[in-house]
Amino acid sequence: MRKSAIVCCFSVLSACATSQHSTWLLVDDFEQGLTNWHKVDTQNNTKPFIENPQVTEIRREKTNHFLIKKPAKDGVIGNRKALTFKALPVPVNVGETFTFYTRIQVERFPNNHAFGLSNLTPDEIVKAGYNAFEPTLRVTDKAESNGHKNTGALMVKISSNDKYRQYDNIQHYAQQRDAKPLVAKQWYQIWYVVNNALKIHGGQTYRVYVQGGEFVKQTLVYEKADFRMQREQPLISFLANCNTGPLKQPYGNGGLAFDDIFMIKGVNLSNPTNMR
Repeated sequence: MRKSAIVCCFSVLSACATSQHSTWLLVDDFEQGLTNWHKVDTQNNTKPFIENPQVTEIRREKTNHFLIKKPAKDGVIGNRKALTFKALPVPVNVGETFTFYTRIQVERFPNNHAFGLSNLTPDEIVKAGYNAFEPTLRVTDKAESNGHKNTGALMVKISSNDKYRQYDNIQHYAQQRDAKPLVAKQWYQIWYVVNNALKIHGGQTYRVYVQGGEFVKQTLVYEKADFRMQREQPLISFLANCNTGPLKQPYGNGGLAFDDIFMIKGVNLSNPTNMR
């Protein structure tokens, strides 16, 4: 009798574990404040010096709350790495594929933002900065040091020997062109399907779908982007980073808003916000 009870209990726990991984898991919807988020300015060169210059706060839009992230207040320059990160509810283990969902809105340009996933601990993220990223999405209209001017289109990470071409614009495949710049003050839905298999098995890559702006319906916009470092470790944190640029040539402090960050095991292109 006791053995049967144990088996039954184990079956129930297994079913719960399976159910948890087959439904959307909330990373954050910012309705409960900034719980368990880390905020660190790791290269604070502001002059005059301002302690903790990044702006990372909850704002309200009618009955909805969202996160706005900026490297500093308007007029403040020199904050080169404004990191914000939070542990995922479950890790994406090596060999697993998970789909992530995030809504973003550009407050305004000019700006320089990146967000995505990391497989480093909090202390390691602080030390690594941009190299803490694996799957990475970028929003910026900054000019690179070689003179190339980014357009403000959503970008993904690619592997390239050209140090000035480490990102690529998302694509409008039907029209065989780069996607248009993101439109400020408009929400975009992003699904990124993350393959954390070993590189030799075709992993360390992700593909991206977008709905918003020119993409009226959910659309595949990048087929095979690359993890930044390809460390082949469990992904454990959501990470965002932005900077004002150098003191001599600042980029601008336009913000990027985030809301409704979810994850689910496998490939799932449904909308988790419709299931509330």
